[in-house]
Amino acid sequence: MPAVLRSLGANPAAVLAEIGVDEKLFDDPSNRISFAARGRLLAHCAARTACPHFGLLVGQRAGLHSLGFVGLLLKTEPDVGRALGSLVRYFPLHVRGARMALEVDGDLAVLSYEIYQSRSEGVEQVGDGAVAAMINVMRELAGSDWKPIEARFAHRKPPDVRPFRSFVGAPLLFEAEQYAVLFSASWLARCLPGTDPQLRRLLQEHVDSLERQLGDDFPEQVRSMLRHALVTGRAKEDQIAAVFSIERRTLVRRLHASGTGFREVVDEVRFEIARQLLEDSTMDMAQIASVLGYSNVSAFTRAFRRWSGTTPAQWRSET
Repeated sequence: MPAVLRSLGANPAAVLAEIGVDEKLFDDPSNRISFAARGRLLAHCAARTACPHFGLLVGQRAGLHSLGFVGLLLKTEPDVGRALGSLVRYFPLHVRGARMALEVDGDLAVLSYEIYQSRSEGVEQVGDGAVAAMINVMRELAGSDWKPIEARFAHRKPPDVRPFRSFVGAPLLFEAEQYAVLFSASWLARCLPGTDPQLRRLLQEHVDSLERQLGDDFPEQVRSMLRHALVTGRAKEDQIAAVFSIERRTLVRRLHASGTGFREVVDEVRFEIARQLLEDSTMDMAQIASVLGYSNVSAFTRAFRRWSGTTPAQWRSET
């Protein structure tokens, strides 16, 4: 962020101080920041520099080096596919308000970044930066000859798409269901240079230690999985349990032990997705109801009224 601020002619110390952040905090990469605070920072910087694509510029400076020990571990994987698998697995060590996923459908691979704290400020800036960072990660892993097929953004098309088109170098899709980069699945087999097995073991041990230190917020992990599962129609208890390699009854028991239930978590995520689509897309009620798995608009409207006390149409008109 400070580097991008300087490139736009702004004084980083002054801009960051306006939101109560000391520029010196950026000197230590081990300093952590909440997802909401990150969004506020990006939104504030975008406003102060009058640069609506500020998040994209920040993401263009990100890559494997931004992931610390996880980024180093990815370089030791045998191929691109397994490196991305490790990225998806360990991504929660860096971000708790979003999740990454890798899907392969025939010849097409989709690396996605899904924000499930969509009510946070600066979500569009965060998402734009994530797409740019994913493209940089792929270029580092697969080589300079790698090319995306398409980049997707879960917000309205901006008035000026030239900064996006210039960096991505591929077709752009706005108002998508998720932030994502699409590319040929053949790249997943691309071999990586490899490294000393002992170094890989040490990196793996350190990353595993970090994972243990962050604790086990199981309901949050389930919410993360549901954010994607709901829009792909794979959100049943047994399907989510299979993702964690546990039995359905174990999933239910662990959620109850954390003071919640599967249905409650599903409703929370559905409400979150519904609000995002109502605010950030032009999808009609029938389309949103279908995405959330409701058979008709009436069922969706009843559920939304139960969650919010108002109808989806009223919510959209007031936001």
